[in-house]
Amino acid sequence: MKFSANLSFLFKDAPFIERFHRARAAGFRGVEFMWPGTDELPAVERALADTGLEVVLFNFDAGDIAAGDRGLLSDPARHERFRENVPIALELAARIGCTRLNALVGVRLPEIERDTQLQLARTNVAWAAERAQAQGASIMIEAVNSYENGPYLLDTTAKAVGFLDAVAADNVLLQYDVYHMQRMEGNLAATISRLLPRIGHVQVADPPARSEPGTGEINYRFIFELLERSGYGGWVGLEYNPSTATTEESLGWMKELLVHQS
Repeated sequence: MKFSANLSFLFKDAPFIERFHRARAAGFRGVEFMWPGTDELPAVERALADTGLEVVLFNFDAGDIAAGDRGLLSDPARHERFRENVPIALELAARIGCTRLNALVGVRLPEIERDTQLQLARTNVAWAAERAQAQGASIMIEAVNSYENGPYLLDTTAKAVGFLDAVAADNVLLQYDVYHMQRMEGNLAATISRLLPRIGHVQVADPPARSEPGTGEINYRFIFELLERSGYGGWVGLEYNPSTATTEESLGWMKELLVHQS
């Protein structure tokens, strides 16, 4: 099993760039993160060169996450910001060898018809996917729970898969977040098994507190065994809030659940 440290969630007691070094010291070979901002990109590249870490996924610019934004590409007033970010993000991805980029589709805007927003989102994702295809990269579409994220447009697996079907691009895949989908729908094992060929990336955390595996209600030993048994060869992103004082202290779950990084 290949685990990547999500640096937007882990090692948050350190500045963002220092988290790359902390992740490497903790034994990680792969990392992922939300869009760090254009000004941070040179420092990100230096940190990667210093640590030898692989970036397995990062997000396109999704707006002000702290203020409630969850993507810009379905907002007629702001989707051009997404389009301006795409070539910058793809250029970074090409330089660092990252082939997966997550495009959050945004929240429901009450003044606009939902179908209008979804059509704009599909158009923008298809546009980004065409450009990503040229460099062998894929776009991830993630279902996100609406309890913590507001009226997110794709808050169930079915909605996300319907979106994939409508875009109909070979390099647009499902990002399956076990935490979000346990909160929204459960039925994890059957859903993962059925959709595995369409899943391009997996992320994990344990509800109710969104902490490390083993602290909540999900039987993660079973989930990890299912992924391995089913032949999932991708990375599993650790997108959790440590229940301990430091991220390093939270990593004991790997030994407790008999999980070994490959």
